[in-house]
Amino acid sequence: METPKNCGNAPIAVDLEEGKRYSWCSCGLALSETQPFCDGAHKGSGMRPLRFKTEKTDTFYLCMCKQTKTPPYCDGSHNN
Repeated sequence: METPKNCGNAPIAVDLEEGKRYSWCSCGLALSETQPFCDGAHKGSGMRPLRFKTEKTDTFYLCMCKQTKTPPYCDGSHNN
């Protein structure tokens, strides 16, 4: 398995809808236009997207450095 590619040193704010399923890019290989969401670029890397849904409609801060310990949400790991 490869190491995830860092896609940024700050989280990205995204509006997510309650109950809707999302696929967060955990590999960092997705095109910048689709980050932080998966576009299938991980195929053959041994990595997989993280599928999730939220319990409320709100703005969430998703990790772009791919080092968070609370995926897909930013935990400040990009500061280390």
